[in-house]
Amino acid sequence: MKQLTKAEEDIMKILWDLNEGSVVSILEQLPEPKPAYNTVSTIVRILEDKGFVKYRKEGRIHIYIPIVQKTDYSNQSINKLVDGYFQGSFKSMVSFFMKKNDISISEMEQALKEINKDTEK
Repeated sequence: MKQLTKAEEDIMKILWDLNEGSVVSILEQLPEPKPAYNTVSTIVRILEDKGFVKYRKEGRIHIYIPIVQKTDYSNQSINKLVDGYFQGSFKSMVSFFMKKNDISISEMEQALKEINKDTEK
């Protein structure tokens, strides 16, 4: 799976939230200052070329639909982060973020409880 630029990722996040959308509906969700319509249209076409979205026509309008699921992209991005910066060690990554964000042991235990609860479902 290809990596996305920040702009492409921003558009994908909107499409994942909307489930599908036109350039106009995507543009409506973007914060001010909004990019030009043509800019968003170009980014969506790049996403299509990269295999992240497909479209269907409704009259003259293209409705874009995510092909790549958010969880699949997130997993790939996390794995790339762990491999690239922490030599594949999830433990090293967690330790780094605990120290960097001053996370207490009790906060970590609470996070583990949440993970275990989700795993049991």
